[in-house]
Amino acid sequence: MKKTTGARRAVTALLIACMMLPQALWAQSAIDESPNEWAMVGDLLVARPIGLVMTAGGAAVWLVSLPFTLLAGHAGEAAETLVLGPGEATFMRCLGCRVTGYTGKDVEAIRAAREAEE
Repeated sequence: MKKTTGARRAVTALLIACMMLPQALWAQSAIDESPNEWAMVGDLLVARPIGLVMTAGGAAVWLVSLPFTLLAGHAGEAAETLVLGPGEATFMRCLGCRVTGYTGKDVEAIRAAREAEE
């Protein structure tokens, strides 16, 4: 009986370690803001269409729940969660990036090009 209990604990510890290892590796790669071409293609063909569907679905759910959220006084919060959040993740990030929001790299490149012309 003691032998199986020790084996179960060892297997459980191994499974927990295996589940935590990919999370640590993903956290390291999430910091990188220079995506490669495969990340860009995957984002364009998979993530953006899913985000578009989630935005449209969130808008439909928000519209259905609007009378109830207006009564509760949380229509803005519901809109931000159901529509604006997925919309921002879909449309306001660079291709292949994981962080939402504009990085300003294009603005800096245009500014540098103008300064070089002058």
